[in-house]
Amino acid sequence: MRILICEDSTLLREGLVRVLEDAGHTVVAALPHAGDIVETVTASAPELCILDVRLPPTFTDEGIRAALTLRAQHPTLPVLVLSQYVEERYASDLITGQNAALGYLLKDRVADVKDFLDSIDRIAAGATVLDPEVVAQLLTRRARDERMSRLTDRERSVLALIAEGKSNAAIATALFVSEASVEKYITSLFQKLGLEQDEHGNRRVLAALVHLEHGTSPAAGHPDQNGTNR
Repeated sequence: MRILICEDSTLLREGLVRVLEDAGHTVVAALPHAGDIVETVTASAPELCILDVRLPPTFTDEGIRAALTLRAQHPTLPVLVLSQYVEERYASDLITGQNAALGYLLKDRVADVKDFLDSIDRIAAGATVLDPEVVAQLLTRRARDERMSRLTDRERSVLALIAEGKSNAAIATALFVSEASVEKYITSLFQKLGLEQDEHGNRRVLAALVHLEHGTSPAAGHPDQNGTNR
């Protein structure tokens, strides 16, 4: 895969280059700032871009604003935001956009190179991969809308886990229910959120985006096997 990196830390930038190239990828550019990123993307045609949030010259939000620009100008380009921070002002706009093929991972929580490379492959294939901490921080800023108020507590728990990118099997394990029950909860919450099946089969991503835009995390955590919260 052809990958562009935009990271101001020389050590991390070169480390990413080494990890990616050792895994068989081609790093087409490794930029220390976002000033030339649009032109570089046009010239080098990467298949995925990795950007930090805080880049020169102000080290505030240059990276995530560059990600939004890339998503607007190259809608099909997969983007991974890799940062120490959740930039709430723009992260919501980025995540709730129309396109998947997006990741937002926190550097300090990337503990395994294999998992990191797997996340890159999933994003390149069109998946949305979000660190649970990113989800949690964005949820604290969102007020529930009328659609969310239709959901039961259990359906909200399922939706929160969908937003973390969990599979049906993983959701079943987390909630101590069967996969068949999870499928029923998901079907019900799709209906309540007004998400109709389409030819792309992307209702799961759309549900996660609704959760990020309007949901609130269950105050007392996920229900245990007895149906109570823990």
